[in-house]
Amino acid sequence: MFENLTDRLERSFKVLKGEGKITDINVAETLKEVRRSLLDADVNYKVAKSFTDTVKEKAMGMNVLTSVKPGQLMVKLVHDELARLMGGEASELVLTGRPAVILMSGLQGSGKTTFSAKLANWQKQKKNRRPLLAACDVYRPAAVDQLKVLGEQIGVPVYCEPDSKDPVNIALNAIKEAKAKGNDLVIIDTAGRLAVDEEMMNEISAIKNAISPDETLFVVDSMTGQDAVNTAREFNERLDFNGVVLTKLDGDTRGGAALSIRTVVDKPIKFIGTGEKMEALDVFHPMRMADRILGMGDIVSLVERAQEQYDEKAARRLQKKIAKNQFDFNDFLAQIAQIKKMGNIKDLVSMIPGVGKALKNIDIDDNAFKSIEAMIYSMTPQERSNPDMINGSRRRRIAAGSGTDLQEVNRLLKQFEQTRKMMHQMTGGRMQQMMARMKK
Repeated sequence: MFENLTDRLERSFKVLKGEGKITDINVAETLKEVRRSLLDADVNYKVAKSFTDTVKEKAMGMNVLTSVKPGQLMVKLVHDELARLMGGEASELVLTGRPAVILMSGLQGSGKTTFSAKLANWQKQKKNRRPLLAACDVYRPAAVDQLKVLGEQIGVPVYCEPDSKDPVNIALNAIKEAKAKGNDLVIIDTAGRLAVDEEMMNEISAIKNAISPDETLFVVDSMTGQDAVNTAREFNERLDFNGVVLTKLDGDTRGGAALSIRTVVDKPIKFIGTGEKMEALDVFHPMRMADRILGMGDIVSLVERAQEQYDEKAARRLQKKIAKNQFDFNDFLAQIAQIKKMGNIKDLVSMIPGVGKALKNIDIDDNAFKSIEAMIYSMTPQERSNPDMINGSRRRRIAAGSGTDLQEVNRLLKQFEQTRKMMHQMTGGRMQQMMARMKK
């Protein structure tokens, strides 16, 4: 996400490299490049111009500390202005109703149905809510079935009336169902169209007026660029929605919609979708996004994701096994599963400062672990628990069973042994030494 913009902005700041002080000329030159970078990223022209004008005003009005280089100062100013442009602070959902109701709106193909399921899963896992999904798209073939499949996948009930063509009535009945069954949140998935039309707007307005939702969210495909901004404006005029959801941000290298929408409709971006998995949903943090756009990584989000997967009891058990040099392939598999739960591998890597930039042209496949998992699953339970017993003939069988070659199996076993040794030294040996020193 934002790869093109990151590259262009980086080139823009090179204008100030080696400059001893900020002047009208080098600031104007730099900001001309910044504006061009924003326009290339599909940012609205008025937004881009206003952005660079604000940065220029701030840059010229600042006393530059001798310890700060002009280039560094400009990066700081652009970073802060980017964060302000995108909303400054993260915006939470305000859910006070019993049950609370969230209404989804947007064009067809924007990802409303998938996002509805992701949000239900997010509310269930992180907020301990009991959501109910309501299928109110009565036009798109298989829309109800899609929501049912997703609901089953995440363990959330789906309310639908297959024979009804009245979305207002379905939404009202879904809320009644939630009250009766003890669900404290109803997420209403509505129909979209290929373009904004009067019929569609009247329908979604009627649903909103009938149910009075706590939150109305506008779901938009970030890859539609400036069209996304125009659509957001039209929807906002009719619906006065509470916030925006940007989907498919993992496939958009420009990201101009994210930077423009907030300014044009004056509504916060609340969530971003970063992949197809049900877990690929993030709260939108403008400051962190500004960090990522400027190639600074997003270590806070990375740590948060890691913490979500952290199991204290399992960690203690693992530590004891490592100390006794009993780390085996079952533990290895469990660690891989935890990493995969954290989300898209390339996205995780891009959160580490400096690493994303170094690996920008390298394709990191989400299936990177597949061959490793295949080799481990081709082992017998005894071999997984006791890797030392894997001799030459066993290695050949594992290679044949996993569709890999003997070289790959040998490489895996060698790397595993090195990892195990290092972990034992770190946990076992050093811990004992420290304890001994403390006793003295």
